[in-house]
Amino acid sequence: MSSPAARQPHMKRNTTSKPSIGPEQMAAALAAAPERADDPDCRYDPKDPAAVAEHWKDSITGQSLAELRGTLTARRRGPGRAPAKVSTTIRLDADVLAALKATGPGWQTRINDAMRAYVETLR
Repeated sequence: MSSPAARQPHMKRNTTSKPSIGPEQMAAALAAAPERADDPDCRYDPKDPAAVAEHWKDSITGQSLAELRGTLTARRRGPGRAPAKVSTTIRLDADVLAALKATGPGWQTRINDAMRAYVETLR
């Protein structure tokens, strides 16, 4: 076992937005691909452009972290849908909060239901 001083320090790799292989390597890989995919695990024929496009149509292809975050965030809800709930802070007496939490999971939903019933009495 080597001493800690003899080990190389952990260095992070520099991230880039460059593709992992170049166009020449991609062309060589495509040329080496078989004419027909005989592998039963292969979902499409790699030589059929329409099949390749269909296979990759829903893939995330952004190169930057910002693009990836935007894509993933956009996929959480349907288009134009706002969040159903709003986060807020409310101050309750300690004994009231303890009693609510003691009722088990869903105590926040029960508070919401009680508040909704109260609001209905105001109308």
